[in-house]
Amino acid sequence: MATEMEVDAVAAEPMAVDKGKQPANGSTNAFELPWVEKYRPTLIKDIVGNTDAVARLQVISEEGNMPNLILSGPPGTGKTTSILCMAHALLGPNYKEGVLELNASDDRGIDVVRNKIKMFAQKKATLPPGRHKIIILDEADSMTGGAQQALRRTMEIYSNTTRFALACNQSTKIIEPIQSRCAIVRYTKLSDAEVLARVLQVCQMEGVAHVPQGLEAIVFTADGDMRQALNNLQATHSGFGLVNQENVFKVCDQPHPLLVADIVRNCIEAHIDEAYDGMRALCDLGYSAMDIITTVFRVVRNFNMDEFLKLEFIREVGFCHIRISDGSNSRLQLSGLLAKMCTVSLKAR
Repeated sequence: MATEMEVDAVAAEPMAVDKGKQPANGSTNAFELPWVEKYRPTLIKDIVGNTDAVARLQVISEEGNMPNLILSGPPGTGKTTSILCMAHALLGPNYKEGVLELNASDDRGIDVVRNKIKMFAQKKATLPPGRHKIIILDEADSMTGGAQQALRRTMEIYSNTTRFALACNQSTKIIEPIQSRCAIVRYTKLSDAEVLARVLQVCQMEGVAHVPQGLEAIVFTADGDMRQALNNLQATHSGFGLVNQENVFKVCDQPHPLLVADIVRNCIEAHIDEAYDGMRALCDLGYSAMDIITTVFRVVRNFNMDEFLKLEFIREVGFCHIRISDGSNSRLQLSGLLAKMCTVSLKAR
């Protein structure tokens, strides 16, 4: 009797495995890494764009004497990646022991600076000769004023053993005393050619089906932000399979530049009714005034028209952008912009 029960128990074991979690080797294929992380550069020389800034960091990583750094620039241009690559180049296998990374998602009030950062700076670590521990503060412009003030003296006291690397979008939000203690490296938006080259590389490695207009749309929606470009590419590939213009704008859901180009063309010809119909159609699709005005600016900037007319159009778009930013984001402001652009076109004739 006992033997029968044991046999039954053994026979039931495979069922228990089926009901539980999948084996580890099967689950690796189920989830795919975001391409932003999968293709994040690990060497400084592989970073795209900002050649002068990257060259400076390359020299620092080779010589080994890293100053306190502030990396400033728009999102998606490679600031965090640059710091991580440099830390890996400087510390090698001692990276985990010698690096403390804090970003905006961590608590970074005055207590953290006084306790966590100070404790790490005081900690003894075995590093290669001539190297320092590195504290990375990502999105440092979101740190409170009190925390930044507390950081000033910490940077000086532990300068023999510890270096700080701060990444931020606007260096003006870092207090002056910290700026004076750091070397500032400025990053700019990536050019369309640089974004396109990396997107093509990823397409080739992932076997993504695409057409040239689709990649053009990816580059347009990214606007110099590599992270945005790769996320849009992956989302379009996962959702539709083929990366073409229509699918990209379905995923990114920005006002279609061709519709905006029609509005601009009607304004050049001073056809206010047709231009207003196009603008109303965009508003009815649910786009906010800020989405529309941003796309209008980018279309006008690249539109083939007389230089004088382009300058006047950009001027009017700028004034409208200010009013929308101040909160006057009604349809009336956009209608007023169309009227101004049509008036400028009539005067230019």
